[in-house]
Amino acid sequence: MQQRKIYITQLDHKRLTDLLFSASTQRHKNPDKEYLKALDQELQRAQVVAPKDIPGDVITMNSQVLLIDLTSNEEITLSLVYPADADISQNKISVLAPVGTAMVGYRVGDTIEWPVPAGLRRLKVKQVLFQPEAAGRFDL
Repeated sequence: MQQRKIYITQLDHKRLTDLLFSASTQRHKNPDKEYLKALDQELQRAQVVAPKDIPGDVITMNSQVLLIDLTSNEEITLSLVYPADADISQNKISVLAPVGTAMVGYRVGDTIEWPVPAGLRRLKVKQVLFQPEAAGRFDL
């Protein structure tokens, strides 16, 4: 995953930190928790800002985004959600899924990269279709 400056709201940062803490206490049930480490690393490098100050082109929690697969040129619409709301049949991807973790804090024009068994997957952020903060929804 490339190291770019990412942005996250104070509320998302707190909720994700709490999620990490909760999930880490469950490690003994499933020791393969590399995704927790990846999300923790993203949170540590993020610039935390007030929800009203987050740029409208940044992927925040509960954002819906249009991505372009740079290998196939296919357009993909995904919503970044908390694990309880994830539903791939509705294109809702958990922040704890590898691509979800990779999406956090990226902006329109950025290229999201993450390793997959076949190599490196690359998606370009084409458009943020919905961002709660830009819509005045600071409760999501």
